[in-house]
Amino acid sequence: MIDACKLFFLAGQETTSVALTWTLVLLAKHQDWQTQAREEVLATFGMKTPDFDGIHNRLKIVTSILYEVLRLYPQVPATSRRVHDRDTKLGDLVIPQGVGVSFSIIHAHLNLEIWGDNAKEFKPERFAEGIAKATKGNNSYFPFGWGPRICIGQNFALVEAKMALSMILQRFSFELSPSYIHVPTSLLALQPQHGAHLILHRH
Repeated sequence: MIDACKLFFLAGQETTSVALTWTLVLLAKHQDWQTQAREEVLATFGMKTPDFDGIHNRLKIVTSILYEVLRLYPQVPATSRRVHDRDTKLGDLVIPQGVGVSFSIIHAHLNLEIWGDNAKEFKPERFAEGIAKATKGNNSYFPFGWGPRICIGQNFALVEAKMALSMILQRFSFELSPSYIHVPTSLLALQPQHGAHLILHRH
């Protein structure tokens, strides 16, 4: 895929491929961030295969972009739990046994009180100093869940996404195809209903 310049279509069920799909869509729409990310990747790796140290420690812009993509398009937009054994206290609420509780991750990620009036906008700079600073110390960012049921594959997924994105940015610039229709839909993960049609230009 990386070695072929063509109309690009990427859609998948796995977390990493879906996150990468949204990243490419947003970078195609925001060419300034695509340029910044490419410059960082080339400054870090040149045209060599990305290495773990560079991916883990030196891609600050790419990391901020991925965090922002996962904020706007969390893979699982909502989660639910059922109280089984006994009544459970949740903050000031008492949840009776047998009651199900749903939590909207997407609404937490778009909360104006936490993220500001531009919460629905693509602003990777909000993560320039990390997640804690971006959330003002509040637990309001859950792209991989939270607590004892947090996704154990989150670190691997981020490394995998950074690796793939770096290799694409090294070789291509890309823009949205006129055929792209923006319809986020939740199947197993929040993904583009009609796929992500991109036009790639080889460097």
